[in-house]
Order: sequence, then structure tokens, then C-alpha cells
Amino acid sequence: MGASKTDHFTEKQNQIATMMKALGHPARIAIMEFLMTVDTCICGDIVNVLPLAQPTVSQHLKELKNAGLIKGSIDGTAICYCIDEKSLEILQEYFKGISTHLQSGIKNCC
Repeated sequence: MGASKTDHFTEKQNQIATMMKALGHPARIAIMEFLMTVDTCICGDIVNVLPLAQPTVSQHLKELKNAGLIKGSIDGTAICYCIDEKSLEILQEYFKGISTHLQSGIKNCC
């Protein structure tokens, strides 16, 4: 078998792309923003504040978790979700690099 397209990029590039793809849906942005205000919660808490059905919220949580943006721990019969700080540090460093480059004053673009 041939190499997949992701094989041509670094692990970090693939990781950032996966995180950004997961953040490419407004419901997932809303979930991340909600988690920032409460620190931890269960799926039912999110269902109560978003105009989405429980299965839909669960699917969005799964996508965020698979991308490494959130983590979950079993709390009785529910899963308690929170933001994974390490993944946000990776995104923060990525955007910091872009910002630093833009602030450097190098303007060789059309």
C-alpha cells in the first residue's frame, strides 16, 4: 500500500490539523466555551444549555475527545468531561508562532 497523505507531514502538523478540524463546527466551539466556564461537566449539563439532542452532543464530545481537546473520566454512570490543557498549549504555541512571525515586520506578501 502507498503512503497516506498524512504520512508526508510531521506528527505535530497532523495533530494540529486534527484539533482544528474538530474545532471546525460551531457546536464544538460552544461545547469548548461551556467547558471553560464550568471546568468539568457531564453530557446532560451540555444538553441543558445547547439546542441539541443528547445523542448529537455525545457525538460532538466524542469528536473533541478523539482530537485530544477534551478528556473524560467515568463518574458513576456518567462521563465527566473537561478541557485537556496540554492540547490547548499545543494550539497556543502554534498560534503564538504565527503571531510572532506577523509581528516581526517581514511583509513579503503581495
